[in-house]
Amino acid sequence: MATYVLIPGAGSDSSYWYLVAPLLRALGHEVVTPDLPCEDENAGLAEYTEVVLDAIGDRTDLVLVAQSMGGFTAPLVCERVPVELMVLVAAMVPVPGETPGDWWANTGQREARRAQDAREGRDPDAPFDPMVTFLHDLPPDVLAVALQQRPLEQAEAPFLKPWPLPSWPDVPTKFLLCRQDRMFPADFQRRVVRERLGFIPDEMDGGHLPALAHSRELVERLEAYRTAAGVR
Repeated sequence: MATYVLIPGAGSDSSYWYLVAPLLRALGHEVVTPDLPCEDENAGLAEYTEVVLDAIGDRTDLVLVAQSMGGFTAPLVCERVPVELMVLVAAMVPVPGETPGDWWANTGQREARRAQDAREGRDPDAPFDPMVTFLHDLPPDVLAVALQQRPLEQAEAPFLKPWPLPSWPDVPTKFLLCRQDRMFPADFQRRVVRERLGFIPDEMDGGHLPALAHSRELVERLEAYRTAAGVR
């Protein structure tokens, strides 16, 4: 069966996938969930990539799944090892030479998020609240677990250096956006994916953290992508 490599987003670790990984393993797949050094100010995208590569080892039949900021790391991994399929989930999509720090202004994310907040009755100028932005659609039991975990502090280091690839890797790629995402609004993601990857993204209901809020549906989507791509 396939080897799923699950890359978390900023300020997150392998625990983000704690509902998804067992479901994939129950289907007979191997699952790799690397912990990126998100709190290390000496670790940038190059170091993140090495951590993922070390976790993969000599495994093959790779399906690489990247959440949010993982969209910067996943293509770098694809340049180093054979990947059968890359799936970007509510992800950032870089262009050559762009730093993760510049991505926000370059894509117009702030304006898109403010417009959505105003449209949906939230104060665009309110202080950041993870309950409002990230955790709003989690089931009560999953929310309880999330609130018990120590919040991780995302270091600035990976946001500072340009994304080094001259183009996106020649790897079959799917993009899955979340229609109720309050961090990366759906209409914003539709535009960014079309402009930067040249195709129309797929969509599912839910907010920015589908592995927590809609784990079974996410696994079903991943399995459908894998089957369609012919990954055994």
